Amino acid sequence: MCDEAKLAKWAREGLSRRQFGALAVAGAAAACAPVEAEESYPTGSVPAMSERAVTFPTAAGTMDAWFVAPVTGPSPAVILWPDIAGLRETKKDIARRLAGRGYAALVLNQYYRDTPAPIWADFAEFAGSGGWDRARAMRGKLSAEAIMADARAAVAWLDAQEEVDAKRGIGTQGYCMGGPFAVWTAAAVPTRVKAAASFHGGGLVRHDNRLSPHVQMASSDAAFLIGVSRDDHAEAPGDTEVLREVAAGRAQPSTVKVYDGDHGWTVPDSPAYAPAAEAEAWDALMQLYAARL
Repeated sequence: MCDEAKLAKWAREGLSRRQFGALAVAGAAAACAPVEAEESYPTGSVPAMSERAVTFPTAAGTMDAWFVAPVTGPSPAVILWPDIAGLRETKKDIARRLAGRGYAALVLNQYYRDTPAPIWADFAEFAGSGGWDRARAMRGKLSAEAIMADARAAVAWLDAQEEVDAKRGIGTQGYCMGGPFAVWTAAAVPTRVKAAASFHGGGLVRHDNRLSPHVQMASSDAAFLIGVSRDDHAEAPGDTEVLREVAAGRAQPSTVKVYDGDHGWTVPDSPAYAPAAEAEAWDALMQLYAARL
């Protein structure tokens, strides 16, 4: 999990803001550039897309978000839950990459109850500005019930947009603290959310908790991709086995895989970003969405 110990480790290793920035630039280029895996478009072409900042009402107030969609017509939608550093440019880049594959992507500000996004420009600013303490205070409000209510509001907003094909299923993906949020989104709107992915998600197994993500997975109709980082698996191998048992017992296809990357390996501005492992996870995500949305 992304915790104070990992932040301290990165600090001890002397990762400067410049080094963080170099990782972010390289990762963003990889996320946005046409690559061979993007078979939908000719090499060197970039599909036309529109993007805008949006707001919509929730049970707790007004959520702000970022919406990106192809201009070619109504598309299946994807809800993206950011990691602990929130809605920022690297998450918008992931949404743009999704739009390039034909999906209308909505990146949510999970901290809207406290402040609009962006709170931090990148992970370097989060790590270097006391971000952990601020995030911990804000995320205390983000219970399973709160996130499920937010998910219902996001789905309702998406279904009203002309860029979204409301006849097709919705996907959702979450990173770090957003991993459980993706599972709760699938549980909150089972008639609409047909695929959910968690990448290095924290707190997926919460024993003796009826709203634990692993319990919600067991009763969901969605298909799941659970990407576990190698260091998270090393710290809690039992959680990985619980998730594998849940996946094996489900009627809908579900995959639990430990990837060759540490916590944060899929996020371009993270010091743990691992392009090869991220590409493998991206391909699995695209297969999931192609089959279910």
